Amino acid sequence: MHTFSAIEASTPEAFYGELARQAAHLMEGERDAVANLANVSALLNMHLADINWVGFYLWSERDQELVLGPFQGKPACIRIPMGKGVCGTAAQLRAPVVVPDVLQFPGHIACDAASRSEVVVPMVQGGRLIGVLDIDSPTPGRFRDTDAEGLGKVVAAITAATEFPAR
Repeated sequence: MHTFSAIEASTPEAFYGELARQAAHLMEGERDAVANLANVSALLNMHLADINWVGFYLWSERDQELVLGPFQGKPACIRIPMGKGVCGTAAQLRAPVVVPDVLQFPGHIACDAASRSEVVVPMVQGGRLIGVLDIDSPTPGRFRDTDAEGLGKVVAAITAATEFPAR
């Protein structure tokens, strides 16, 4: 079993680079999607300050919607239609979405009333939408574009290490 200590970094780029390195190390030799996503959600929960939910929604080709995957936090919405809420918007755009105040986001889906800001990063593998990484904070303005860029490195580590069967 790997042990992980606190990440000491002077810049967001260095912090997220180390976080992506630790995620890759954690997934080393493991290809199972549920195992890897569960461990990465725990790793992110352990290292990211001022968050109240972190997890994954996986794209279901069969149902044409995002379905709740491994996460850390309060119980969450189970299904999110493409283009709905922050997660569905990021999935549709296949681009990260940073929302400083979810109360100002048209169509926001409130799973936890305490959440005030959100960042969502899509996961794409071989041109196929896999799902999204979703992180919420109770603090307005918690996330910036640098967070989305850094979390993109974590998502890249996940898609490089993991086999995602068609769903």
